[in-house]
Amino acid sequence: MKRLTVMLALALTLALCASTAMAETVFQLGTTVNEQDSFQVAAEKFAELVEERTNGEYRIEIYPNGTLGDESTMLDSMSMEMLDMGIITSGPFVNFSEMMGVLDMPFLFASNEEAYAVLDGEIGRELLDTLEDAGLKGLAYAERGFRNVTNSVRPVNSAADLAGLKLRVMENEVYTATFTALGVNAVPMAWAEALTAMQQGTIEGEENPINVIYSYGLWDYNQKYVTLDRHSYSTAIITMSLGVFESLDEETQQIFLDAAQEAAEYERAWVAEQEASQLETIKSHGVEVIENPDMESFRAAVQSVYDAYPQYADYIARIQEQLAQ
Repeated sequence: MKRLTVMLALALTLALCASTAMAETVFQLGTTVNEQDSFQVAAEKFAELVEERTNGEYRIEIYPNGTLGDESTMLDSMSMEMLDMGIITSGPFVNFSEMMGVLDMPFLFASNEEAYAVLDGEIGRELLDTLEDAGLKGLAYAERGFRNVTNSVRPVNSAADLAGLKLRVMENEVYTATFTALGVNAVPMAWAEALTAMQQGTIEGEENPINVIYSYGLWDYNQKYVTLDRHSYSTAIITMSLGVFESLDEETQQIFLDAAQEAAEYERAWVAEQEASQLETIKSHGVEVIENPDMESFRAAVQSVYDAYPQYADYIARIQEQLAQ
């Protein structure tokens, strides 16, 4: 009898273990960046928090390096419930919600603190909610950072120095309009293609935050000059398929939302801590860094971009009103 009891207890334990194993749900999260990038930091923290707070019921597998496609492809896949989630640079979102383009307007924010105040508040959430019509759920704004120009041709001290340069920009019409206004031959293309194009000399430069210039070692891609013009603050949105998000119960949805926000804030802090040393490393590779360009020349040159997008006027006014408080 005792042996039977032990066997029954063992069988019950095995059954419970099997049930627990079967209950685990694995979500795939894609990025287009390498494992040294800040997106990886955000992804790992997000995965850690979700697994911990759901007691292992949900696990997130991270697929970097564009394994699951470029950013536009991943957004398409999420909208069709073919991909669970991704961390995506702000650029492609305007193709899924026109209003998201307001965040790409040049010189909208003067500091990280200004960006956080807007993104983490009512306006930021309102904009994320506009993605739902495209089948996407924006969970939180992580950080790509303030974007800067790099090139292989000459130092850029003012807007006039950009004239005629052939630069890669994100696949986003606001970025294209901004650099066209600056006299650049703007070439929208996916990041993976841009790396090859720089190496081959078919484009002369690009624009990205310091952490991207560093993590990809752009000095090895003929980028000899960096100008810290901070022309746009770029977010990195932790995004989920709306259908997948809605399949979760309300409590689990909140866990995902809270974990994404905490991971975003963790990644922002990591970026801030790393930036100074990353800039010094960039300089150590012989890159000339222009740290104080003529900002007024840049702002004056892009005023036409604001005139070209009257649909963003209300949001811009609300953002400026909030920042003035």
